[in-house]
Amino acid sequence: MKSMQVFQTLTKGPRAILLGLGLLVVLFAVMMGSATKSAPIVNAKPVILVESVLASKRDLPIYITGLGAVQAFYTVTISPRIDGELMKLGFTEGQMVKPGDLLAQIDPRPYQAALDQAVAGKAKDVAQLANAKIDLERYQSLAPEEFTSKQTLETQRALVAQTVAQIAVDDAAIDSAKTQLSYATIRSPIAGRTGIRLADPGNILHSATASGIVVVTQVQPISVIFTLPAESLQVVHSAMSAATVSVSAVSRDGSTLLGVGTLGLIDNQIDPTTGTMKLKATFPNQDNRLWPGDFVNARVLVETRHDAITIPSSAIQRGPDGVFAYVVKKDNTVEMRSLKLGAETDGVVIVEQGLQEGERVTTNNQYRLQPKVHVQFTDAVNRVIGTKAP
Repeated sequence: MKSMQVFQTLTKGPRAILLGLGLLVVLFAVMMGSATKSAPIVNAKPVILVESVLASKRDLPIYITGLGAVQAFYTVTISPRIDGELMKLGFTEGQMVKPGDLLAQIDPRPYQAALDQAVAGKAKDVAQLANAKIDLERYQSLAPEEFTSKQTLETQRALVAQTVAQIAVDDAAIDSAKTQLSYATIRSPIAGRTGIRLADPGNILHSATASGIVVVTQVQPISVIFTLPAESLQVVHSAMSAATVSVSAVSRDGSTLLGVGTLGLIDNQIDPTTGTMKLKATFPNQDNRLWPGDFVNARVLVETRHDAITIPSSAIQRGPDGVFAYVVKKDNTVEMRSLKLGAETDGVVIVEQGLQEGERVTTNNQYRLQPKVHVQFTDAVNRVIGTKAP
């Protein structure tokens, strides 16, 4: 009877509510535990998102690249060949000039006077020669009758010969004076671009001046002198023997093609200290994108591989056993495939062995891959080949 009273007391009030909640929690935990034990455990296979490309056949140009310096095809320092006052300049700085264009004018008056003097001296000697010949003819007519001595006749003959020789001297003096006078007018010997002027009108110029008046550089065409490893000699020489070798001049960062020219020569010796050889290429440079003194990358086209199996270089991985790529199989799992590589051009690599045309390789996230891992293709795939993964 007493125990019934206690039970009724416990089932009433706040204590009864707390007790009921506790019983519910215990019951829920028991139910969840049995449900967990009865549910099977599923191990989901990891799927890695990757970009991929198809190995494809293509014609791939093979280049050998070296660092080079742009050099003017011709460089001429325009210097005075006579002394005199610089009267005027016939060019503006940076102007393109043609052969024969006026560059400078030195005061010609002293040299014109020297020419006039030489011409007058010849005229005098010509007159003396005419008179000497008349006297000689008279002496020759008198000699048979012995109206004149042989000595007088021979002297007159010598005088005629001497005057003839003097006229030859006069002709040489006239030619020299004409040459000196022509030096007063300075013209461009080549087509090219003028630089900064080195002398101003009004200055007295001397033929011994080393600095000159202006420097003219021929930039159309223009040259690039560059170096390649000595090991490339036979490849380049064979290419030159077979056909004209194309050379591309590219900016130092590789982003801009500055011009396409032809390989002109291989230097006649290899530098033993650096193990390199010098080569010279010529470019038309009609757009003046190549400038003397600039540094460029010279790419020599030595071969074009036809129908080569190619993949992007981003697909290539390197490990302890050599180079490899992750090849995607039909079930979308990957395998490691050892490769034998050939030449590389602009991020595209020739695969000599290890891949067939149409096989798919991954190009990113390789660090997350291992054999038999499942992969899924993203939208941005096959950018090199131009086809999307199915």
